[in-house]
This record gives sequence, C-alpha cells and structure tokens, in this order.
Amino acid sequence: MKWMRAGMLAGVCALAWNMAAVGPASAAGKVVPLKFANVTSQSAKDAGLVFKKIAEEESGGTLKINLFPDNQLGDDRVAVESTVFGDIDIAASSTSPLATMFPDFYVFDAPFLFLTSQGTYKALDGPTGREILKGMESKGLKGLAFWENGFRNFTNNKVAARKPEDVASMKIRTMENEIHLAAWKAFGANPTPMAFTELFTALQQGTVDGEENPLGIIDGNKFQEVQKYVSLTQHVYTPYLICMNLKKYNSLTAAQKAAIDKATVESTKFQRQRSQEYEHQIMGKLKAAGVVVTELTPEDKAAWRKRVVDAKLYDLVKRKMKHPEYVDDFLKK
Repeated sequence: MKWMRAGMLAGVCALAWNMAAVGPASAAGKVVPLKFANVTSQSAKDAGLVFKKIAEEESGGTLKINLFPDNQLGDDRVAVESTVFGDIDIAASSTSPLATMFPDFYVFDAPFLFLTSQGTYKALDGPTGREILKGMESKGLKGLAFWENGFRNFTNNKVAARKPEDVASMKIRTMENEIHLAAWKAFGANPTPMAFTELFTALQQGTVDGEENPLGIIDGNKFQEVQKYVSLTQHVYTPYLICMNLKKYNSLTAAQKAAIDKATVESTKFQRQRSQEYEHQIMGKLKAAGVVVTELTPEDKAAWRKRVVDAKLYDLVKRKMKHPEYVDDFLKK
C-alpha cells in the first residue's frame, strides 16, 4: 500500500510539473478554438485558409482556427472592437475605419506615401510598421501583420489621366475623408463625397466624371461598364490589419504562439502574392473589355507627390497622428 501511495504521489507531482511547464490548454490535451473574422477580399479569404492550415499543423492540432469570411461577424470596425472584448479572437480589417481608434492609422490616408508594392511591403514589415502594430497593445490587441488591401486608382470617362493637370475641374467621387478631399482639391479636381451605393448610377448618368478605388472594387462593381479610362495612379495604399486579442495570445503556450507567428508570416507572403495575381488578372480583364489602362512612370508619380507636398497635406496627416514621425519614416523608404 505504501508503495502504491508513493507511486500515485509521484505521478500527481509529475503531472503538475508538466502542466506548469507547457500550460493548461495543451497539458490537458485540450484543443483551443480561435474565431477568425475575415473580410470579403478573395486574396484575404485564400490567405485565411493558409493561416488555418499552418497554425493547426504547427501547433500539433492544439489550435483550431474557425474561419468566418465575408464579414459574417460584422463589418471591419465591429470585428476589431469584438476582438478587443474577446468575443472574436483574430480579425482582419481595413485600416481606414480604425483611425479614430488608432490615430497612427491616419498615415495610410497620406497620398503618394508609398510608390511601389515592394517598397510598401518593406516599409510595413520594417521597424516603423512593427511600431504601429505594437501600439495596438494599449487597446488590448496583438498586431500580427499588414495584408494587402491595395492601391487606390483613378477612373473616368474623359481622358487617360497621367498628370495632375489631367483631372483639373473634374467632379470626382471620394469618401467623406478630410485628407482625401484635400488631396483631390490639390490636384485641381472637384471632389464630391457620395455614398458608395449611389456611385454606379452617378457614373452612368454623368453626375460625377470619375471615382477612385482599388482595382478589385472597380472590377467587382463593374465600373468598367460605365468608365472608359483607368489610370494606375496608386495614389493611396490601404493595408488590411490582422490582429488578435492580446490576452488570448498571451494565454497560449510557447509552441502555440510560435504556430500563430509562423502562420502570420507565411499567410502574409501568400496573401500579398495572391493579391498581385488577382490585380494582373483584373487588368487583363479591363483591357479585354476595351478599357484604356494607363500606367504611371516614377516621374509621373513625382509630379502628383509634389502637389501633395506643396499643399502641405503631409502636415495635415501628421496633426491627426499620435506619432507624426511615422510619416517621415515612410517617406524615406
């Protein structure tokens, strides 16, 4: 009996030591389910599947990623707010609706801040991008990565716009965004805020001359049916933010955190590549439909950026930010 009691005591002690070492979830063999609220972009939905596969495999099956694409759990802002409260574990969101929560996200409204895709990735993955993500911890979020939402481009029915002078006096639909409105005024246009749901009809009837959006939205809403020219101005780059509830992340074991980190890195590379592939497909589709697609040279973009600098728009962006130095950091890239 004494031998049996000693053996049982040793077993209990060993189990307690193992639980302390590896964490409660994995020690009990418990699978940790994580809700991932994703957006409507196809490249993001594809990348969500990659994230799920890697996180589950690398965690040895102790993580279970439950995907909810197409904003099933609420729009972008609702998804992020729900992630703060812990009702959702991981969320993807455009940075645009989050700037009031995280003022440093206003940096992504700055026109012609980024001039190439590769330069953008380098900047977002570099020290400044990491600092922006780290700043989210004050709100209870773990900033994981920036995926690609895309560059905004200009469409119209009058001219293959290449220079700011080409858009002079045009009535252009924009978002109700102080920085975007100021930018188009600096370019000489007449920016007109309008609900997105009204835009197709407004373009069709000539109420506005043009609009600006990422290629995926231009194609997805069939604007090529009512717009003859697409200029790849790439005037504003909007990323998707991928974030996680900070307490949930910190509650994971070291191995589970490593699985999340690897899934983040690999899905980010995949999503950006897939986003570029879709954009090339869309450009081919637009050209096949008879749309005139105009690509800008570095010299062309420099002329647009000069208008931004002369109008002191970067100063306007800085006044809205907690860390205005991030604008200058990105401009150096």
